[in-house]
Amino acid sequence: MGSPGLINRNNGQQQQQQRLGITEPISLGGPTEYDVTKTRELEKFLQDAGLYESQEEAVSREEVLGRLDQIVKNWVKVISRAKRLNEQLVQEANAKIFTFGSYRLGVHGPGADIDTLCVGPRHATREEDFFGELHRMLSEMPEVTELHPVPDAHVPVMRFKFKGVSIDLLYAKLSLWVIPEMFHKTSMLHNADEQTVRSLNGCRVTDQILRLVPNIQNFRTTLRCMRFWAKRRGVYSNVSGFLGGINWALLVARICQLFPNALPNMLVSRFFRVYTQWRWPNPVMLCAIEEGSLGLPVWDPRRNPKDRYHLMPIITPAYPSMNSSYNVSSSTLRIMTEEFQRGNEICEAMEVSKAEWDTLFEPFSFFEAYKNYLQIDINAENEDDLRQWKGWVESRLRQLTLKATWDGRRSSEAKVANNSSADKIEGKGVLDGSDEGKKRKRIDDDTENNLRNPKGYAAMPPSGGEVHEGSPPVGIFAQNGELDGILRCSLPDKGLPANNDTSSSKEAEKLAIDKIMSGPYVAHQALPQELDELEDDFVYTNQGKGSEWAAKGSPVESSLSNTAVEQTNESIAAVTRSNGAGPSAYLYPNGGSEELEPAELMAPLFNGISSAPPVAQPKPLIRLNFTSLGKAAGKST
Repeated sequence: MGSPGLINRNNGQQQQQQRLGITEPISLGGPTEYDVTKTRELEKFLQDAGLYESQEEAVSREEVLGRLDQIVKNWVKVISRAKRLNEQLVQEANAKIFTFGSYRLGVHGPGADIDTLCVGPRHATREEDFFGELHRMLSEMPEVTELHPVPDAHVPVMRFKFKGVSIDLLYAKLSLWVIPEMFHKTSMLHNADEQTVRSLNGCRVTDQILRLVPNIQNFRTTLRCMRFWAKRRGVYSNVSGFLGGINWALLVARICQLFPNALPNMLVSRFFRVYTQWRWPNPVMLCAIEEGSLGLPVWDPRRNPKDRYHLMPIITPAYPSMNSSYNVSSSTLRIMTEEFQRGNEICEAMEVSKAEWDTLFEPFSFFEAYKNYLQIDINAENEDDLRQWKGWVESRLRQLTLKATWDGRRSSEAKVANNSSADKIEGKGVLDGSDEGKKRKRIDDDTENNLRNPKGYAAMPPSGGEVHEGSPPVGIFAQNGELDGILRCSLPDKGLPANNDTSSSKEAEKLAIDKIMSGPYVAHQALPQELDELEDDFVYTNQGKGSEWAAKGSPVESSLSNTAVEQTNESIAAVTRSNGAGPSAYLYPNGGSEELEPAELMAPLFNGISSAPPVAQPKPLIRLNFTSLGKAAGKST
């Protein structure tokens, strides 16, 4: 573990390093023996949870990146000669591979994909050379599989697997012949088109985060912890209106700036304490927003009316600064605020030895938390069509939940969970009668039965393995499709004692947090119809993998092969109306309908669980079915 603090002793004198952040730290206090012990316990917990890749996998990733760098360098030579450049320019022209995202931050887990950026010279075009010649070269390599170019995405990307390692490859063309080792300088964006700026933004933001934290190792451990916590609690998904990887990284980095000498156990505790008290929409910023000389738009609610709608601004530190949490709605902000409060209470209980780390990471009990559910089924003719359907539907789930929680007068709550994994498609259809197909059909049947009796569900791991009674068929996969493990279904602990510590240090921290608030920004709640008109200008790398579909339209227009159904992909959105709503009719899977009694709707909820007595009838279920099968057969869908 890295150095625990910023204070260095030299000849008996303390020399404080340069302050990081836009304000003074809240505390410069160093770790105690208790902090050292609890941090070791936390690191062991994360190790036991399987969040670290093996040394063998780490070496394999390095080899893949080295090979990919060789490929793009050779690619530039090929296209340079094809464009009849003189030999000197051919020899000088080069391209480089850079990484960003969780891999660059050092918080990736086993099997995670690698976000990469190919930076090329001025004569290497995106359309003809990157998606043309480089795509052709990759398609002819036996090590490359599942090659999937998406040139029309908001940020164009080429996805593939290289020796089994998932790669997302972006492209940026600089107005240079020779590509430098670093491109954090704003001048690198000169004459760059919008797609290049977006593509570069992922690397520039990631590198800037690492420059702005006082201790990288402590930052990494804390971020790994918070990512795992967010996935367990069902709030890790910017596509669904929560927060994604870059958002959590920025929030953690700000806590590291405010407590520069703290170890991860204290940073986790202070994370919850600070953001429980944070007055949104005051923005979280690691550094001052740079206006820049290139005239690119930056986040500024005083000048940009669209920015005033943002409820939870988390600002990227690299020019052009933008809000990385654009998708957050009032409903998802309320859910996250409640989760921050829960985390704060547990951390305070841990300080008096009345809770442990496993209490903090208890998974959210999705099928016990809500009264009403919406199930979305996606059917496709083949694997490629399914992947396109999945991305298209996921990119629209946020708007669906916004409309589902707004009745024209007030908003209620909706939460999305997924039972899907585009990277782990079994390759067997639910209609083919095979063992895999039958197993998948059992999962679908159990999903339906579980909505009628959540506590009786037994989850079936897609690749086999132990089955845990009471596990819901959601929350098993991360948003990006990585297997996150079967989660035991358990209710949040309602009996956690609150820490009654009213010491001067806690009061001082509260005052410091209040001081950090830079003043209210103009913001108001946007209606769903207003949000429909707002374009999401944030980059693909910071907004999740589903954003490409906004530019492509419905994948139902793609050509379909006449093969059997290969997979069913399910997303389940839980919808619960606020108190005072009238009775509603809900559709059951068998085609019947049942109207909820007003008493059920009026029953207050505590920690997401109704206080009304258990009701024998099935839980209301709305079921939507997106399919391309009818169109392929010449039928209406």
